[in-house]
Amino acid sequence: MSAAAYGAMVGLIGGAGLALAVSRLPPLRRPKLIDRLSPYLRDAAAPSRLLAEAEARTPFPTLERVLWPVAQRAAVRLERWLGAAGPVRRRLLAAGREPAVDRFRVEQVIWGGAGLVVAVGTSVALLAAGKAASPAALVGFCLTAAAAGVIARDAALSRSARRREAQLLAEFPTIAELLALAVSAGEGPLGSLERVTGSSHGELAGELRRVLDDTRSGLPLTEAFARLSERTSLPPISRFIDGVIIAIERGTPLAEVLRAQAADARAAAKRVLLEAGGRREIAMLLPVVFLILPITVVFALFPGFYGFTFSTP
Repeated sequence: MSAAAYGAMVGLIGGAGLALAVSRLPPLRRPKLIDRLSPYLRDAAAPSRLLAEAEARTPFPTLERVLWPVAQRAAVRLERWLGAAGPVRRRLLAAGREPAVDRFRVEQVIWGGAGLVVAVGTSVALLAAGKAASPAALVGFCLTAAAAGVIARDAALSRSARRREAQLLAEFPTIAELLALAVSAGEGPLGSLERVTGSSHGELAGELRRVLDDTRSGLPLTEAFARLSERTSLPPISRFIDGVIIAIERGTPLAEVLRAQAADARAAAKRVLLEAGGRREIAMLLPVVFLILPITVVFALFPGFYGFTFSTP
């Protein structure tokens, strides 16, 4: 390893240590006014963080307890920069998670920190091998890797939400048919929900179990269904829930409403299948046009071209 690489590594480690030491100096960590007044303004005293049982979120609880407060402070700054807490909360609900935006921002900070660590390690390896570019390029590479980690966590949440919504839509026609069948057989709304959730598995069945849990805790059935509509926010399921709520509130025969909603669900599922088949048909044309057709043309024209080439004097 060259002297320049050694110097770069020592400078990087020394700079990081100096920045950490300076950030913890007493003038830079003075308590804010809100931190000084909040113990006297809140209704009840906050429990001690030392006595509270720490919930392990990773396989490394000790390292987590050390780094989690730092990640939380970084998440607060990230929230100020990015904002848009409403769409993030909707995507968290669509992915089946609790709408804790601050927890998600901490996860983004962790992913960004992982990208930064990988980039720093790569930069140190390049410096050790003597193949590094300018320091400005390495700094830009590290910052880009950190931003890529934050964006990758956001993209993973969006992908999880789309996957769960597709699963909900796939399960919806069957659940609607089972509910209509149970109500037609004489079951009430709660009884039909219990029967369907007891014999079904999946994301939509889990959401209906949450509806039952809400009703057992004292919430009216219509409000529990309204919460389900807010959690899913899918148009077919929202229309189905609105129809059920209106039928319960106005006293309309629920069996007829559920049968009509189940027919709409079957038609929507059929339409989705037709649209997916149309997209697959277009995708199937790509290898035909760009692979099979050119090879067929070559096989058809090659004998004549070969004979014409070798028959000319």
